[in-house]
Parts: sequence; structure tokens; C-alpha cells
Amino acid sequence: MSTAGNIHEPVIATPGKDFVNRLANWCIAIAVFMGGFVMFEPAPYELLLSAMLGIWLLFGMRIPREVLPILILLTIFNIGGLISIFQGTDMVGGLIYVAVSFFLALTSVFFAILIMEDMGRLRLIFRAYVLSALVTSVLGIIGYMGLIPGFEIFTKFSRAMGAFQDPNVFGPFLTVPILYLIYGIVNRSASLMPIRICALTVLSVALMLSFSRAAWGMTFLSAILFYGLLIINEQKAKTRLKYIVIAIIGCLAGIVMIAGLIQLEAVSDLLEQRLKLVQDYDGGRGGRFARHFQGYLFALEKPLGVGPLQFGPIFGADTHNNFLKALMDYGWIGFFSWVTLLLVTVVAGFKLLFRQRPWLPYFQIAYVTFIGHHIIGNVIDTDHWRHFYLLMGIIWGCIGLEYRWQRKNGRGELQISPRPATNKA
Repeated sequence: MSTAGNIHEPVIATPGKDFVNRLANWCIAIAVFMGGFVMFEPAPYELLLSAMLGIWLLFGMRIPREVLPILILLTIFNIGGLISIFQGTDMVGGLIYVAVSFFLALTSVFFAILIMEDMGRLRLIFRAYVLSALVTSVLGIIGYMGLIPGFEIFTKFSRAMGAFQDPNVFGPFLTVPILYLIYGIVNRSASLMPIRICALTVLSVALMLSFSRAAWGMTFLSAILFYGLLIINEQKAKTRLKYIVIAIIGCLAGIVMIAGLIQLEAVSDLLEQRLKLVQDYDGGRGGRFARHFQGYLFALEKPLGVGPLQFGPIFGADTHNNFLKALMDYGWIGFFSWVTLLLVTVVAGFKLLFRQRPWLPYFQIAYVTFIGHHIIGNVIDTDHWRHFYLLMGIIWGCIGLEYRWQRKNGRGELQISPRPATNKA
């Protein structure tokens, strides 16, 4: 039987032919696509998803028990934020901040439900994500290179940021589509390989020009983990050898690309600066890491938190740490619910990484990138990143699919999905 590495195209449900289902799928694709364009708030992403949530609820959307853990934990997390509001001085700002947090939490649950309704939406979501990443990357590259006057708005601090507000959000946004394109190159039809390679090159250049150390590290780590899973799950030695050869070729191509980019003086100068392990704003008494230590000590005195967005005025800069931010903005209640959500997601999803299911490649990409986001969350705040909540929704949607699979096929540990009859790109 085929293993994950040989699943060229996951088996997915055929979208419904009626107008309502087509319209629903178009709305989902557009919403995911708009996730790459967040230059102001509320962004079109929020407006469209708000309308979709309302419509789905109006027509009787049910919350499956499989996704209740994420809903409950994220709700408790935001209840901690509501309590924390009363510890700060900016009640209105704090209320808006927590409202956005809860809305993003609902988007995770919403995407999980959409995937459980029709796992064919996984392909739809990932394709829309890739297209969004390509468009926003082209904007960032054009702006960085100064190819078109006025496109400088897609850069910040001499760094490409696409249609985002910050290069440090833009860079991590590209990790998922990069992994998806890598999967397509090694496992899908060769006819579209040149297009996928070109798309991967564009995203890689954009990632490089974001000069986000967190994004570089996260993408590198996520790619290694994902590629390792492909090799581990593959039983045929010939296919494993193919993966290794492609990986070597890809690494050499990446080195050539980086070598070409650093020939540009602006790139080489900023790259030299960004490659410093500890920046000026990281070390020292007033640096990021010192604030982390001070913040954790301060949290012992403030079990209810200090209020959303209050850490910056108190310590002179934002937390830049998800766990500390949970303590400060959501109190101990928020912190323990956030840590619990992380542990439950990691544990519940781990065993799925090695089960041959139609949704396996999508799940693996979302899972390893989710882990990567929590790692970089130690040096940057990711709690309001839209694509982070999308990843959580994908993971829990797949967890829900797995539970349903097991109920239908017994425990499911030995069930292996059949080789697809077709190999569509």
C-alpha cells in the first residue's frame, strides 16, 4: 500500500454541484485569499468572515463535539482577558483587543467546522493561501526593488512586508505555502512542476527580503520536519532516494538564490545586520530578554494580569513573547488555558502525523508550522496573527475528521487510504 510520500493527490470529496455549495466554497476561498492583505484594521478578511459566520449560524451551523476543546479553551482564554481589562487603565482599548482575540478564536472553530463538513475544502484553502501569498509577495518584492513608484508602501524599515503592517508577520505568513509548493514539487504531476518551482522561488525571495529572523528560522525548521515526515512515512526505498536527491538539488538552488541576492549592496548590508544572533534591542538591561524576566516576576504579583496592551507603557516596550503576553493581558487564567490548548493540540495531533489519511499532507504542513509559530512566539507576539488561527482551525478540522474516520472504520490505527484513482495537479 502507498504511504504518505506516495500520495500524489489526497483523496477529497467532490464539491457539491448546487449553487449554495459553490457560493460557500467561493466565499471560503476569497476569505483565505484576503488573509494576505492586512494593511489596515478591520481588514477585508475580518469583514468577510464576520458575514460568513453570521450566515452559517443563521442557517443552522452546528458545533461538532470534536472541536469543543478548542472552543472551550479559547473562550476561557478570552474570559481571562475580560477580567484583565479591569486591571488596566484603557478599558475601551482593552475591550476592543479582547473582542478581536475572541473573533479570531471563533475563526479557528469556524474553519475546523468547514473542513469537517467537506474535507475537499482543504485543497481549496491551501490553493487560495498560495495565491494570496504569491500576490502579496510580488507586491513586497516590487516595493523592495523599487520597480514601480509608489510601491514603497509594501516595505518597512527597508524590508519587504507585502500587504501587511509588519515584515515580521509577512515572513511567517509565507511558510505554509512554501511547504505546500515543496510537497507539490516532489509528489504531484510533473507537468506543473515548472510553475510550482517559479512560485516557490517568488515566495523564497520574498521570505528572504522580509529579513525576519523568526520567519527564516521557522520556515527552515518547519521544512525539515515536514520533509522528514515525508521520508519517514515512505516505505519505498526508491521514493525515499528521490526525496533526498530533490532535497539536495533544492538546497543547492537555495544557496545560489541567496548568493545572487547578497550581491545587492542593500541586501548584503541588512543581511549582515540581521544575522546577528542578539540584536541591540535584545540584550542589555532594557532589552527584550530582560523585559521577559521582569515580566514573569511581575506576573507573580498580578494573577489577574495588568490589562491588554498595558505591558508596553509599564516596561517601555511590548512583551514580544506569547506566554508572557498571556500572563500580562489575560492573567493566569488565560496563561494556563493557552498552555493547555498548546499541549492538547500537540498531543492530539501527534499520532495523526503517521496515519495514512486523505488529508495527511495538509495536516502535516499545518502541524509543523503550528509548532514553529509557538517556538518563534518566544520572541514575537503572534496572538493576533490571522493565519495562525487558520492553522489551528486546519489542525482541529483534521483531528475531527480522524475521529469520524475511526468511528466509521473501527479504531483506525491500521487503516491506510487507497491510492487515488487520478493524479490531478
